[in-house]
Amino acid sequence: MSFDLVLFGGTGDLAWRKIMPALFQAFRHGTLPPGGRIIGVARDDLDNDRYRALIHKRFDDVELAKRPSPEEFDRFAALLHFLRMDLSRPQDYARLADMLHERGADTVIMYLATAPALFTTACEQLAVAGLNTANTRIVLEKPLGHDLASNRAINDSVRRVLSEKQIFRIDHYLGKPSVQNLFALRFGNSLFEPLWRRETIANIQITIAEELGVEKRGAFYDSTGALRDMVQNHALQLLCAIGMEPPINAHADAIRDEKLKVLRSLTPWTPATLAQHVIRGQYAAGSMAGAPVPAYRDEPGVDPGSGTETFVALRAEIANWRWAGVPFYIRTGKRLAGRDARIVVNFRPAPHAIFNAPAGAANKLVINLQPRDGLELHLLAQGQDNRQSSRPSNPTLAPVQLDLDFDKRFGSERVGAYERLLLDVIDGRLNLFVRSDEQEEAWRWVEPIMEYWRGDPVGPRPYVAGTWGPSASSAMIARDGFCWSEEC
Repeated sequence: MSFDLVLFGGTGDLAWRKIMPALFQAFRHGTLPPGGRIIGVARDDLDNDRYRALIHKRFDDVELAKRPSPEEFDRFAALLHFLRMDLSRPQDYARLADMLHERGADTVIMYLATAPALFTTACEQLAVAGLNTANTRIVLEKPLGHDLASNRAINDSVRRVLSEKQIFRIDHYLGKPSVQNLFALRFGNSLFEPLWRRETIANIQITIAEELGVEKRGAFYDSTGALRDMVQNHALQLLCAIGMEPPINAHADAIRDEKLKVLRSLTPWTPATLAQHVIRGQYAAGSMAGAPVPAYRDEPGVDPGSGTETFVALRAEIANWRWAGVPFYIRTGKRLAGRDARIVVNFRPAPHAIFNAPAGAANKLVINLQPRDGLELHLLAQGQDNRQSSRPSNPTLAPVQLDLDFDKRFGSERVGAYERLLLDVIDGRLNLFVRSDEQEEAWRWVEPIMEYWRGDPVGPRPYVAGTWGPSASSAMIARDGFCWSEEC
């Protein structure tokens, strides 16, 4: 199968940090279908050779094991081409059409790695140039809008020129091997399904923590914030994977139908729950790995008086028979104490204690997403003691842990998120991509939070860089009698 992948924003940050390395890894692994061509599109004054040289130089920033050898890059570079384009000029789309029609690939992929403000213009002009044919697929990067209205406007403009099955809204968290194992854990095994419900689960915690600050993305981040950047998409997708009912099959729409039901079942916000169950914070100056780091407001590109949140913690509930009354706690932020993404399923304690056990001891399942990929099952067990005189009539239990490291079990050189997703786009598989009604429902749920914050004069709570966020986050979960996993 021949394909043309047109990368709009072909010289941008996302192209060289994520997309090009992923395409090269697929090429190196032999999974990139033969007969492919990659066309970088941007306003830069480049030709094919200079574009290839630019991409080659930027591989210097990729971790050593994933850099190409000179021979590997020469072979990969043969796929790379460049077309200078201004996305506001119709005549430039005509030139692109000529370039694509000349070759006549089986599949044409338009990857919009640009600012979302350009999505509508690009889609309209692709249609004018006749590039919205049945063999066209389009990839849209997040954030897809900044609220429900703008999200709908973008989706409507794309659907006017392409059908839903041709639209691939990318959320790279869904491409992570660890998230794939989450689906496998739930729907490929019978062990946990009888326990996956309100009668046995006390609470579920989703944490996506970053040590890094905003780096060179200060201007972008200051207009986005943690709620839009992480909660509306990544965190809610993880919540759906945990909370959804088993789909009738593994087809894309069967999976996405069940995720949509979860989003529609989220308990709506009220003024009282917004005040008690949503915490926002912003990092102040602190120390990371023994080195001082600046406050968020002192980062390049950030407004010195910014009220943008770099941390969000919230409590959600899924109002259905399986989950009614079980709190789901979501927490994400920058400049936190560690780089850590995990889901912790805390089970209820045994209903009748016949052993001595540590206070608050109960079983839990930890699903590690990054930097480590694996599962931990925390149990209680009695240590072996053969001395007859020391055997108590009421034995004491101690916590033990079963630990499965997927990198050790399957090898650390597994398919990365962007590599997996790009191969799925080329093959036309929609399972790991987000449908428009999912996105709209997620925006509908987070919009009351944004509206509440606009009228809140207090602003985000400060927290010292290198900690786990503002203390109000711990107080929120403590009101339910629980604690974050690192605090228990």
